[in-house]
Amino acid sequence: MSLPLFQEVLAPSNCDCPGCDARRCAARSARVGRATTGALMVAMATATTVGGAVQVCAAEPAAAAPGPAAAGHTAVRATARQGAVTSRSEILRRAQHWVDRGVRYSMGSYFEGYRQDCSGFVSMAWGLSGSQWTGSLASYGVRVSKSDLQPGDMLLYHNAANPVNGSHVVLFGGWTDAAHTHYVAYELTPPHAMRRVTPFPYWNHTSGYVAYRSRAVTPGGGQGGGGAPARPAQGAFPGAGVFGPGQRNTYITQLGEMLVRRGGARFYSTGPGPSWGQADQRATAAFQRAQGWRGAEADGIPGPDTWRLLANGTGHDIPAASGGGGTADGVPAFPGRGVFRPGQSNSFVAQLGRQLVKKGFGQHYAVGPGPSWSESDRRNLEAFQRAQGWRGADADGIPGPETWRRLFR
Repeated sequence: MSLPLFQEVLAPSNCDCPGCDARRCAARSARVGRATTGALMVAMATATTVGGAVQVCAAEPAAAAPGPAAAGHTAVRATARQGAVTSRSEILRRAQHWVDRGVRYSMGSYFEGYRQDCSGFVSMAWGLSGSQWTGSLASYGVRVSKSDLQPGDMLLYHNAANPVNGSHVVLFGGWTDAAHTHYVAYELTPPHAMRRVTPFPYWNHTSGYVAYRSRAVTPGGGQGGGGAPARPAQGAFPGAGVFGPGQRNTYITQLGEMLVRRGGARFYSTGPGPSWGQADQRATAAFQRAQGWRGAEADGIPGPDTWRLLANGTGHDIPAASGGGGTADGVPAFPGRGVFRPGQSNSFVAQLGRQLVKKGFGQHYAVGPGPSWSESDRRNLEAFQRAQGWRGADADGIPGPETWRRLFR
């Protein structure tokens, strides 16, 4: 097998590295061109065979030794490398730690024992023994389909023909919409580690990304032996650690949706999810009190028993607010915006639709109205809002408290 030739890589003017500019790419290319003989030998030693051809990612060398930037992190690095992370929540916790620290993007620097680039970031979150690169990360995972994506999986694009041209990897943090067009991505890209809503599969090279799951995450495991499942309602409790102030994840959304179905809609003026708020804690506490629990058992933070009752549809629903849940003028209490959005199905949607028809704003219903929120509901409500003289964001087809009051008065 012949070894690859190395040459200086010049950044094109239309470089598609996420978030970088030509000057940063040029500086990176210069560093690659000035690589020492020892560094080149390390890179050649980590070359992989792809389709019969040797490929080396010059932008992300696989086995460069930590430099001075890694000093002082020996204990952290030793702990992190004792074994691959097996819990999904721990993968996201580790990723969020770098986001919170604002770790800067640098292919030549190390933080807590891992290289500060996209593949070093994923290597850290997965608890791998060292910083991998986009050409080697796939060997630590198993391919999964889009429909099977779960938090903690990675989306990898490795450009085997030209690794420095667009190769990138991100962590999947959960879907943000029912249509699965956008998701929360955790990534290390210039200028620093970040978490952001991202179109699936990524902003560019959309046909090249492949989903992988860490081999250390066992299927069907719980919090300690394989992470929280994608649909906790059908499996294990994801752990109390994913709930509470400062937390943001898909499990908070799932908790809120279950609480809404059990009578907690009135606590949400927006949402539910994905960020933890007072509405989540109040609704959870109301559900816990409905079970007859008091004190620490009704603190508004879900535990295994709370989750089990919500997930299985058992236990007692949250009772209506005192006074029948309505207002003095007979208008029913507004259930919150969260129950009116794509993917929602509940009695409030049907109640809204019937009232729109009663008011003469049902022209967009081909069938129904029914319990599942649809574009027909939104268009009919938009027509009602425009009839009030509202425009722009005030007539978006999503009910707020004033829309609800006028519709039912």
